[in-house]
Amino acid sequence: MAKLYHVPLSPFCRKVRLVLAEKKIEVELIEERYWEQDADFLRRNPAGKVPVLKLDGLTMAESTPICEYLEETRTEPPLMPKGAKARYEVRRLVSWFDDKFHNEVTRNLLYERVNKKITGAGYPDSTNVKTGARRIKFHLDYMGWLLDHRRWLAGDVMTLADFAAAAHISALDYISDVDWNRNANVKDWYAKIKSRPAFRSILADHVSGFPPPRHYADLDF
Repeated sequence: MAKLYHVPLSPFCRKVRLVLAEKKIEVELIEERYWEQDADFLRRNPAGKVPVLKLDGLTMAESTPICEYLEETRTEPPLMPKGAKARYEVRRLVSWFDDKFHNEVTRNLLYERVNKKITGAGYPDSTNVKTGARRIKFHLDYMGWLLDHRRWLAGDVMTLADFAAAAHISALDYISDVDWNRNANVKDWYAKIKSRPAFRSILADHVSGFPPPRHYADLDF
């Protein structure tokens, strides 16, 4: 069985978990206190980051290369479209959420509110929290604009781009930092994607000291 070393609220780990579940790959989830820089963990990934996936005799790090490996070796159901232009758009949006969204929103909200307490890194920086709360509005509007023109974020079919976005959004929703009244398209998109069987284990996550809001696991909000 595959083994995934992860942190429950990490969007990068969640993205990999969604791909594994969508492709029906059985995996053992092992919570990793990466901030402790355990020697065994550093041997698995000298970068000291999660996720780390053990599968097919390989020990793999970095969420996007892991997801693309899974896509290339387990082709059903496909999470990348056919055609270079369509694949480019998926990769662009994956990068958007894992880079721009992460640095402007996830890092300023989730990391300040939750990660600092869990890792003993101090108290939330109110300036960063305010920045994240302001920037998420722009991103929700951009997602809404995309969904005005497409059925899913990258096109007419669900792709890795949707899982990348949902990984970040779900982690923020766990701490009630998503305004679901801001854009109906985004709310409908998230309701559709979180109703998939692949989302079940993520909706079952509970982090000690941080109970989720009542709507978090409610498929109808």
